[in-house]
Amino acid sequence: MSRPEGVAARLELPSVRALLEGLVDYAGLFPPAGLDLATTVGNYAAYQRRPDHWALARLVVPAGRLPELETALERLPEVDRLGTRWPLTVLLGSDRAGDLEAVRGFSERHVHDGIRIGSLEARIAATAEVVTLATQLPPECELYLELPAGPAMEPLIAAVAAAGVRAKIRTGGVLPGDIPDPDQVLAFLASCARQRVPFKATAGLHHPVRGRRPLTYEPGSVQAVQFGYLNLFLAAAALWRGLPMAAAGSLLVADELDPPVFEPARIRWGGIALETAAIREARQEFALAMGSCSFTEPVEEIESL
Repeated sequence: MSRPEGVAARLELPSVRALLEGLVDYAGLFPPAGLDLATTVGNYAAYQRRPDHWALARLVVPAGRLPELETALERLPEVDRLGTRWPLTVLLGSDRAGDLEAVRGFSERHVHDGIRIGSLEARIAATAEVVTLATQLPPECELYLELPAGPAMEPLIAAVAAAGVRAKIRTGGVLPGDIPDPDQVLAFLASCARQRVPFKATAGLHHPVRGRRPLTYEPGSVQAVQFGYLNLFLAAAALWRGLPMAAAGSLLVADELDPPVFEPARIRWGGIALETAAIREARQEFALAMGSCSFTEPVEEIESL
């Protein structure tokens, strides 16, 4: 697919490169895309041949579908396999012990072929789960724990910090009620920044800037105001840089009526400027990735801003 000229030019800016490099964990299996695994694997291989491949991070797969993934990889045409990397992030389900055993077996079978599970993700609701999962974690894997919004979040982030693992926040879904309030997202970001807990975000982040959009790809889909990934990651960078919560909060809810301004050495938005070096540091140490069922939308839609 040919790339719009404006996208290529904007993606070449150091400030934008710092923000997007290794950003997108590709989750094509999940809603609203909901692709089959063979298509998802084929897409992931194809994205690595695009000029903007550097924005692609890991492939997201549930632990229960690891055998299906192996079959899909075996059936992949040789032209798609050659030169393709397969870093994975694996979602643990309710059978944690069984899923962890599946992860260990998969890793042993693929120790020499470049297919590598680099991180695990799991939803938790109690601090005891943090300790249990952290102690059971395979040594080669990072661990992201998805935390519920609300009063329980603060002690859970403290437990995540104490365990030396990472947090995860869900920022959207296919129903309006799946989208958390900006205050809840800001509280998560601020607490993680304060306790120096790296995080990833997932769901509802296909688009760069906050706005009202359809929640699925179906005709007539219900619409709701969704977070933009620029909003989220620049707000996180602001907090990591030590700017006030009010500044981060204004970035989190900014919209297309006052779009960001991209410059080589910084990104400016609503009177707040973040230098390229600060963005890069936040991405490397704090705001690590986002899960998205689309890779093309996040990288191509910057053109229209």
